[in-house]
Amino acid sequence: MTDPISQGPSSFFNALAQAFDATIRERRARPEFIGALCLQAFDSFEGNLAIQTEGAPAVACEGDCPACCVLRVVATAPEVFLVARFVTANQRALAQRGVDLPGRIAAINAFANGCSENARMALRQPCPYIEAGLCLLYRLRPLACRGHASYDKSACIAATAGADADTAISTPHLMVRSLVQNALMSSLRTAGLSWRLYELNGAVALALNSTDAEQRWIDGDDPLLPAAIADFDAAEIGATFDTLRA
Repeated sequence: MTDPISQGPSSFFNALAQAFDATIRERRARPEFIGALCLQAFDSFEGNLAIQTEGAPAVACEGDCPACCVLRVVATAPEVFLVARFVTANQRALAQRGVDLPGRIAAINAFANGCSENARMALRQPCPYIEAGLCLLYRLRPLACRGHASYDKSACIAATAGADADTAISTPHLMVRSLVQNALMSSLRTAGLSWRLYELNGAVALALNSTDAEQRWIDGDDPLLPAAIADFDAAEIGATFDTLRA
């Protein structure tokens, strides 16, 4: 298989950004915009990850281990709105199974929103989308979740329980996640859309509690701003994007 990253990370970044630019330009006013943008990001991640990990040892993550699901999850606005759509569409069916997903999101948001990465992990509170050890929105999980993979399941369990353990995280997963996520953010910024990273549950709660949050974001507003992560230097990151795309 051809490895586009072998041409250089900056070239790969620019190719991805130009593809995202085209999607935003062509679909911004269409109902499928959010889904199309997320699908493009997820497909780009999965396809390029397969190339980067060809012949490498298999990771231990197969969607059936929630050990890392006590970590802070950050997401772009399109990913947040995709999750909010999932919650709204499945709320009634999940309630019939005894799962109050909006209630879970509100509960975790009440004491975890604004937490740093270390503080969130220290809470050892599972993600609200975990049910019976499985992720309810696994196929729609954000890039942050896709890009966190370990070669050692037992080490992950020990680390999230507070032990000092080397979790042997997959470098290709982290690299591809970073390139795809940054290319998407750069394109959102170029289009005049809010391009920050948000704490997932806090941002989803905001989206669920507003009837027009998604449209306001498409129009250039930032209804998710209260859930923006504090350790996000927009000026520095924006300058990096400008340099890469010059």
